[in-house]
Amino acid sequence: MVSIYKGEQKKIPQKRSAFSIILIILLAAAVASVVISVSIGQVYIPFQQSFKILIHQLTGCQIGDAEELVNGMFVDIIWQIRFPRVLLAMITGAGLALCGVVMQASVQNPLADPYILGISSGGVLGATFSIMLGFGAGGILGEFGVASWAFIGALIAAALVLALASIGGKTSSVKLVLAGTIINAICSASSNFIIYFAKNSEGIRSVSFWTMGSLASAEWGTLPFVTAVVILATAFFLSQSRVMNTMLMGEEAAITLGVNLNFYRRLYMVISSVVTGVLVSTCGIIGFVGLIIPHIVRGIVGSDHKRLVPAAILSGSLFMMWTDVFARTVIPNGELPIGIVTSLLGAPVFMYMLIKKGYGFGGR
Repeated sequence: MVSIYKGEQKKIPQKRSAFSIILIILLAAAVASVVISVSIGQVYIPFQQSFKILIHQLTGCQIGDAEELVNGMFVDIIWQIRFPRVLLAMITGAGLALCGVVMQASVQNPLADPYILGISSGGVLGATFSIMLGFGAGGILGEFGVASWAFIGALIAAALVLALASIGGKTSSVKLVLAGTIINAICSASSNFIIYFAKNSEGIRSVSFWTMGSLASAEWGTLPFVTAVVILATAFFLSQSRVMNTMLMGEEAAITLGVNLNFYRRLYMVISSVVTGVLVSTCGIIGFVGLIIPHIVRGIVGSDHKRLVPAAILSGSLFMMWTDVFARTVIPNGELPIGIVTSLLGAPVFMYMLIKKGYGFGGR
């Protein structure tokens, strides 16, 4: 027994060292991906030039010709167009991956993702209502009318799901999934009802933004709020690894450990709903990211949320950056909606999870 215990003690530092190496690799890959991403597009920019411009804009340090770094032809392309889009891709990927990890732990379901509560369909309903009935930009909520209505729709959908799941006094994982399915169906049907009777061809094209997803709206003005929401949620959930690990162990283990799963499940769902609602209102529906990234990362770092959460956040950012690069370069002089790309990449992984025998979740 003593030798076994000593063997386990030796494994702990090794696991920590391996995880540290993984995080360093992910961070280095993220930095390199930012430079590469802003260089690739309809107008190719040399990596070295992109790096110099980013360093100058971010720190004020001058590397090379000062005039070229301030007034060169590539400065506006990188700083005003591509860099905000890359940052939004990083933030969106991190937020979706984070919500996926939290949802899967909260409902104890390996096939859960940020849209399981019908939040996405609520956002689409809000955007559809705004666009098709004339409450969009310039309307009641001004310049950000459509995004605001989408956010409101997402929050209302989340509130209805939590209200349905709380009937009977206790919010269980099964009730959350069923309530989410119900609200998702109602919101989708309502959106189609509005579209059918409005018969507005221009509005239908605008609604397609929310149903297929896009990062084309990225600009400096939209980044601070989205970034703040995702960072605050990340900081909170990084401190919740013990509770999320307990969730995977089940109700009986939680009672034994003195953890009120009913309270934490509701709290996590509210926070995840706000994050998902903000992302949906900004980028539309981008599916499968919150589903496949946590599972891929879980297979590498394990099910301990102390490691899973930070690794999933970085991996989600990397995935979205490269998915966006593909979406905006695969069609000459055009752009493929990023939601289509993530679905094409995510569906095979989803199928593998369903087909594979003995798929493990939560360490089981």
